[in-house]
Amino acid sequence: MATIALVIAMRAEAAPLIEELGAIPQPVGSSIPTQVFIATHGSDTVVIGVNGVDPVHGVDLVGTEPAVLTTMQVIERWKPDVVISAGTAGGWSRSAAEIGDVFVGWPHIVRHDRRIGIERFHEYGIGSHPVWDRSEDLAAALGARKGIVTTSNSLDESEIDREWILSLNGEVKEMEAAAVAWVCALSGTPFVAIKTITDLVDHPTPTADQFLANLNTASTRLSEILPEAIRWCAESVNSAGY
Repeated sequence: MATIALVIAMRAEAAPLIEELGAIPQPVGSSIPTQVFIATHGSDTVVIGVNGVDPVHGVDLVGTEPAVLTTMQVIERWKPDVVISAGTAGGWSRSAAEIGDVFVGWPHIVRHDRRIGIERFHEYGIGSHPVWDRSEDLAAALGARKGIVTTSNSLDESEIDREWILSLNGEVKEMEAAAVAWVCALSGTPFVAIKTITDLVDHPTPTADQFLANLNTASTRLSEILPEAIRWCAESVNSAGY
């Protein structure tokens, strides 16, 4: 029996999957705002960690710091066989991305806003965090696209971000995956990124407007693809005898 965990930033992104799986809220038992839901999927266990709500501003906790907290909580308590960073993201017309497209992170996850111009710190800042070596097969099984996922703590793209993303061959832009991947690497937990596209970064319509307009569509698409991804990951773990 496998345990597959998902780390999801926003309540709107997680809600359709939680409802579909009938996941039950679990007490986290700390002051950390992480929310955790548990479901069974056949004989396997699914753990859904959601970053929660900022106690001051009342908004979803997006970005790398909440993702680290959620991932640590999930790994330390439930010790999953695979962790999936699931959520919505930006794509680019230059890569022929379309709203609702599904991407699996491959061959690594990078950061484009952690620029440290000192020897070795430069490489640390970018990260190039590893993904599970089965991710390419997962993408094929899902009929999803593969691409380098690049993480920052900003929704939009500045000119210097654009230059770095191009130099890093980024095809998917979001705000959590590198943080989740980093924690997974520390614990030796296989990591997967699955993202659906809400906005096209190089489209003339402002990113925030696209994101809000397409969040429901992309979240619904995510909920459609994730049960299949969970099943595939669990079968891979069980067949390998991890």
